Amino acid sequence: MAEEQGAPVRRGPLRITVTASGNLAAADTVRLTSGVEGRTTILSLAPEGTQVRAGEVVCELDATTLVERRIQQTITAGNAEAALVKASQARAIQESQNLSDIEKAARTREFAGQDLAMFLEGERALELEKSQQTIDLAKEEAQRAQSRLNWSQELSSKGFLTSAELEADRISEHRSAVMLQQATRERELLERFRLPRREAELRALLFEAELERQRVELQAKARLVDFDSDVRSSTAELELEREKLARLERQIEHAKLRAPCDGYVVYAQRDSDEPPIGAGVEVREREEILAIPSSTGMRAELKLHESVLKQVEVGQACSLKIDALPGVELAGRVGFVAMLPDQNSRWSNPNLRVYRCEIEVTGAHLGLRPGMSCAVEIFIEELADALYVPVQGVHREGARTLCFVTDGRDVEPRTVLVGRYNELWVQVLHGLEEGETVLLEAPAGFAPAARESGRAGEEEAGVKGRPAERASAGGA
Repeated sequence: MAEEQGAPVRRGPLRITVTASGNLAAADTVRLTSGVEGRTTILSLAPEGTQVRAGEVVCELDATTLVERRIQQTITAGNAEAALVKASQARAIQESQNLSDIEKAARTREFAGQDLAMFLEGERALELEKSQQTIDLAKEEAQRAQSRLNWSQELSSKGFLTSAELEADRISEHRSAVMLQQATRERELLERFRLPRREAELRALLFEAELERQRVELQAKARLVDFDSDVRSSTAELELEREKLARLERQIEHAKLRAPCDGYVVYAQRDSDEPPIGAGVEVREREEILAIPSSTGMRAELKLHESVLKQVEVGQACSLKIDALPGVELAGRVGFVAMLPDQNSRWSNPNLRVYRCEIEVTGAHLGLRPGMSCAVEIFIEELADALYVPVQGVHREGARTLCFVTDGRDVEPRTVLVGRYNELWVQVLHGLEEGETVLLEAPAGFAPAARESGRAGEEEAGVKGRPAERASAGGA
């Protein structure tokens, strides 16, 4: 029987860390896309990998068609502006005409009111007074003619007047009577018909003048509505044409892509059935042409197995070793831990659960480049005084966590309580004593189904930290 290999139970300081491998990426990457509508052609392009400064032109797109359209759009916008000026002036003219019409209608209404007031307060009384005076004069004239006729008849009876003179006085008296009768009837017609009719006419004229004033105001508003609509339409059309012109100006400006920050040029990757990015290649609107990773900061992108996920928190300190830079060790901190597992990894292996993690590189080195491989060690905890054994010495049997203790002759399976762990060591909280020896392999015949299925799953996932699941029984 081969001698079983063992390891002593140790006591001392223990650093709890999580290690993983990943790749460097720029902390800030600016992606430049085509801002020209439709499809256009790349005229010139900075060579890939070229160091550029902020503001430098890194790509120029063909804008010939846009320049021609801008000339035509400038003419269209000028015509729209002239139409707006014309519509605004026409409205101003109509507004002035409306004010004149409203003022005229208001004066007509005012004059009609004055005519009615003048009739009621003066003209009617004056007409009645004239009529009465005419009647009074007619009465006096009739009395005088009657007295003369009476006197003439007396003189004629005595033979002092001729019959012709008597007849003349009789005719004069008859004329005076007729004149009195006519004046009386004229007064009656004036009171019963003419004055009421005149009052009604004046009141009707006042009413009609008021209605006309209201009609003029409504017509003025109605006419202004049409002109206001023309002004709004012209304004909207001018804004639309100016927006089109501004869009063309922006697209012409966007035809020259400038570096927004210092960095180096990285061409965008296209589908396999499309030609690679380069001068003379046609690109679509909003299609990515190139990217400029910032040279001022780096981050490490890695994936953590679910068994160590609960130990990692944002803000924990890290150290990074770059494969391409031997001897270089950089400081960092955990900046992001995903809440959900990585979908791409699940497609490749449905049993694998890994989570994206980003490490902010706080150290700097001139040789850092995006895409470089790196190893990251995340510092979880420093245990000043811990009892610990190698990870190979801890085993699972159902819900039990076991260590096989040996004195060189006999092997004793012992239930233990474990705590923190790293890639090499597991903290033992209870069940072992310092100096005891534990087997690194389970003795022959110890092969519980739970342990074997767990080992197979771990090997399939390619995980080094197998004690994580063993330690879960003791808590982390």
